[in-house]
Amino acid sequence: MINFQGVSKNYKNNGHSSVALEDIDFSIEPKEFISLVGKSGAGKSTIVKLIIGEEKPTKGKIIVSSHDISKLNSSQMPHLRRHIGVIFQDFSLLNNKTAYENVAFALEAAGRPQIEIDEFVPQALEMVGLANKMNNFPKELSGGEKQRVAIARAMINHPDVLIADEPTGNLDPANTSEIIKLLLKINELGTVVILATHNKEIVDDLKKRVITLENGKIIRDEKNGKYILD
Repeated sequence: MINFQGVSKNYKNNGHSSVALEDIDFSIEPKEFISLVGKSGAGKSTIVKLIIGEEKPTKGKIIVSSHDISKLNSSQMPHLRRHIGVIFQDFSLLNNKTAYENVAFALEAAGRPQIEIDEFVPQALEMVGLANKMNNFPKELSGGEKQRVAIARAMINHPDVLIADEPTGNLDPANTSEIIKLLLKINELGTVVILATHNKEIVDDLKKRVITLENGKIIRDEKNGKYILD
């Protein structure tokens, strides 16, 4: 499903080069649930950006759903991104659109016909438990509800992979628990879930595979892993 082969990523800033990732190798199989952990600056966000094609590797090869990321041009990128759903800490909802319109917008952007939008959007909101809030604007939703709208939007194209980048960073423990349960449900339905998080309790409770990064290198990759930072 996802394969990093000898991947390095360097950034140039004012003539200086900094290493974000160095010689990374790992594979993610279909239906896996992975937690990416590490201190700030360890390389988690860089891996996310590389998977969605926002950045290209300086060295090495990245395969996502049989696509070689480094060989895709800008016109091919939207096709890749239909296979990948992404949710962020800040929800990234459009404040002037209802929950329904926020989710529908992802289908409209992909050029899907109205008949599909009318069918799929209510299904997606039902899946995340928000069928009764589809006409509410973001300001009328709690933090947990906003994140569930974001998940519905990310899942509307039935992606192979869902990337959750610090999805519970702005949520209280009760809402955090609900979002993690939802991610597990999505994973059980067959979608790969990649969770980048600083939350030790979540990672330890999940008892899933954990990839630990430090200074741009993988220092630990364990099934049934724990959140361990030296």
